[in-house]
Amino acid sequence: MENKKLKLNIPKHVHLCIGILKKAGLEAYIVGGCTRDILMQKEPNDWDIATNATPEQIQGIFNKKNIKTFYENEFGTVGVVFPKNKKDHEIIEITTYRSESTYSDSRHPDKVIWSKNIKDDLKRRDFTINAIAISPISRDFYEIIDLFNGQKDIEDKIIRTVGNPEERFKEDYLRMMRAIRFEATLGNNWKIEKNTEKAIIKYGYLLEKSAKERIRDELIRIIMHENAGKGIESLRKTKLLQYILPELEQGIDIKQNKHHVYDVYKHNLECLNYATKKEYNFYVRMAALLHDIGKPSTKKGSGQNATFYNHEIIGAKMTKKALNDLRFPKKDIDRIVNLVRYHLFYYNVEEVGESSVRRLVKNAGTENMHDLLQLRMCDRIGSGCPKAEPYKLRHLKYMI
Repeated sequence: MENKKLKLNIPKHVHLCIGILKKAGLEAYIVGGCTRDILMQKEPNDWDIATNATPEQIQGIFNKKNIKTFYENEFGTVGVVFPKNKKDHEIIEITTYRSESTYSDSRHPDKVIWSKNIKDDLKRRDFTINAIAISPISRDFYEIIDLFNGQKDIEDKIIRTVGNPEERFKEDYLRMMRAIRFEATLGNNWKIEKNTEKAIIKYGYLLEKSAKERIRDELIRIIMHENAGKGIESLRKTKLLQYILPELEQGIDIKQNKHHVYDVYKHNLECLNYATKKEYNFYVRMAALLHDIGKPSTKKGSGQNATFYNHEIIGAKMTKKALNDLRFPKKDIDRIVNLVRYHLFYYNVEEVGESSVRRLVKNAGTENMHDLLQLRMCDRIGSGCPKAEPYKLRHLKYMI
């Protein structure tokens, strides 16, 4: 435990929650990812507070202040509601300290054991950078509890589990994928600590037992970050990708033709990199990553003249199955599959007339044409071959 003078950007309503609990004679600490973010001078997406108060005590204290709360779970988390404007509100989650328990389903503790000690609560967390507790003492001074040198790992940009990595990952298999996500999304120079990485490689096969919806959500978080390509490649290197999108790995070492520098896997990754660089939407990013997964099974010949006839049709079918397996919503699947299916449209200004353009629009859908043109740009840049300005695409956009 230490006291530090820090300039931390903590909202007034978070200070208010902590102040209310402390005035009631209770403990209150900011915990979890938001603690990591504020120490990195980033703005957290949400705010979590841990306390030695029971859920019933939390509700009673805030209800007396006429502050709305709700408690609809079995894990001791009370939502405290603060209006942001007339239509929107923000929720601060306040959770009772918990101690460690067994995890038979490798996701939820078998039973929730309340604790009166913040140290017990920190010991059960996943990574050292997420196991720091902070509580305001005055305007600029904060009490910091850092049992596992999380501040040092933030400084060194290291992802490390709290305690034994094998034990942490067996408690929740998805933590292995979260480690990859943090490595990709926290910054360019972040690395996974060696023993933590070894445990991921050793126990990666257990990821198959995680709920597909949870894997999907982690994948989306990676895809929507600017370092998406780094995240996908890290999933491959740690042998997790084969349990998420095995279709991608089939493209490794599949050489292409004179129109491409990279093998199929690297090409798909470069297409995703371009989509993230241009801040294209989720559908274009996923289609960029998956658009050529049909190539390995359709390749004929070798060298500069290899062909991949109908790979867009096979790829669309493979994409549909892959996204179904990950429990994506049907509307998302249909939109991404559509982009993969029609990404190979042919268009030369002198050779293709209005009827062909109308046919493309009818098949792909007017609402998808903007995304389709962006995907074609990803495909073009991701080939690695120098090409002239895409005047043909600009003209096609005008025709549409």
